[in-house]
Amino acid sequence: MTSRYTSPESSGSLSPRRRTVVKAAAATAVLGVPLAAALPARAAADTPAFLHGVASGDPLPDGILLWTRVTPTSDAVPGSGVGPDTRVDWVVATDKALTRVVAKGSVTATAASDHTVKADVRGLTPATDYWFGFSAGGTASPVARTRTAPAADASVAGLRFGVVTCANWEAGYFSAYRHLAARSDLDAWLHLGDYIYEYKSGEYAARGTVVRPHAPANEIITLADYRIRHGKYKTDPDLQALHLKAPVIAIWDDHEFADNAWSGGAVNHTEGAEGTWTARKAAAKQAYFEWMPVRPAIEGTTYRRLRFGKLADLSLLDLRSFRSQQVSGTSGSVDDPNRTITGRAQLDWLKAGLKASDTTWRLVGNSVMIAPFVVGSLTADLFKPLAKLLGLPQDGISVNTDQWDGYTDDRRELLAHLRDNTIRNTVFLTGDIHMSWANDVPIDAGTYPLSASAGTEFVITSITSDNLDDIVKVPQGVVSAVAAPLIEAANRHVHWVDTDRHGYGVLDITADRAQMDYYVLSDRTSPNATSSWERSYRTRSGTQQVERTYDPV
Repeated sequence: MTSRYTSPESSGSLSPRRRTVVKAAAATAVLGVPLAAALPARAAADTPAFLHGVASGDPLPDGILLWTRVTPTSDAVPGSGVGPDTRVDWVVATDKALTRVVAKGSVTATAASDHTVKADVRGLTPATDYWFGFSAGGTASPVARTRTAPAADASVAGLRFGVVTCANWEAGYFSAYRHLAARSDLDAWLHLGDYIYEYKSGEYAARGTVVRPHAPANEIITLADYRIRHGKYKTDPDLQALHLKAPVIAIWDDHEFADNAWSGGAVNHTEGAEGTWTARKAAAKQAYFEWMPVRPAIEGTTYRRLRFGKLADLSLLDLRSFRSQQVSGTSGSVDDPNRTITGRAQLDWLKAGLKASDTTWRLVGNSVMIAPFVVGSLTADLFKPLAKLLGLPQDGISVNTDQWDGYTDDRRELLAHLRDNTIRNTVFLTGDIHMSWANDVPIDAGTYPLSASAGTEFVITSITSDNLDDIVKVPQGVVSAVAAPLIEAANRHVHWVDTDRHGYGVLDITADRAQMDYYVLSDRTSPNATSSWERSYRTRSGTQQVERTYDPV
């Protein structure tokens, strides 16, 4: 049962501006200060523990979503379905010691929600750093930093977001998270999908080698499976460190479900032998919303919109829940107007939001690449591994039908909408493809650059998932040196592509430009991998084109 309640500050009632309203699954309770309140102690074996870290997400001008998972007893592990109902207290303060408390309350962790809890805290001050923590049964969680978004009408000088995608546990370590956590300048970080992977152990690793085994060992299909896999990911120290440092803004892609998922199935799902797709999709969604600090949005999906003052808004897409099945080989047509990647309602929502936006920048969190990409011009030897990486049939098809190239009618409608309504400064932020790209998004790729660009796109490479050199199994950089010039020559709107390296991005936005700094890791298989800046690209306000810059922020 959901209730709203207001928590008084320990030193007296909050002012109306700082009063906090919370949606939670339990009645309110007052959390004493310090955080580890003097609650009745249990036997050592039954002492609650916070083994999966704490996190925050979806920042609003007046609020933030807090998350944790409590292990109330030793047998109440993720996916077990056992363990007692447990009161979890939370507190938000303006200092790391949690002494200047501005909001507090309690929620109840139950086996029905895999002992995960959320508190949707409201009434906070815009553009402000806060610290928060949880406690249960005398045990305190780690203390984390979070940050609210600027007020909707605020003039904002700049924003900085970490950008990541495609973190495959068995393929390496999550050093990208560690390096982002070491920064002190992030307003938030954006995860563009494939936060987890669904494969059985050994099926998809680092050049075929398991760097570290995940759990469960089987392909995840049931609700318990998805919960266990999410729980395993949340034990990663680098991932926990980043969640401690800044709020996350996340969307899902296919591997939160199964490879190349669409509304009615997936390439990596066998109907009957692996149950029904309806049941598997429901299990995946339930576990995702239990384990992620994400507010369920329209129709229980991840498409929603956040605003950061007058500088930028961010439209977050769900490109799996509503899409038509991908065209494969010679079956069907990518130009069929009855096929969709967004679904009608989401596309109308996106178009309306982009048109109504009064911010300087319109960012789109986009899980698969929207810029056209033709690969048929590559040499035969390079085409086959590239096709394998993209999940294409290796029989001559020239486009990746899992991305917007496979749903050209939706793309034409969206780009025509940007052109016809003179909507400027639209920047697509994209994951999925395990490569780094800097693209213009042309309305007509065949005549570009003589024709117009409707926007720009920054694509981030994978944290650990195999990319092109891993499939060919040659030293890093060798394939990219050959493939990148061919890709860029065949796709004149592509300013840069790196097919081989793993890493992350940092997006820096001012009124004048949106810039992506691309960082690469020294070795995804090493827990001590170093990070180095590779390149930077920017789009200047009003240009709808990207350009290289040699000045990382």
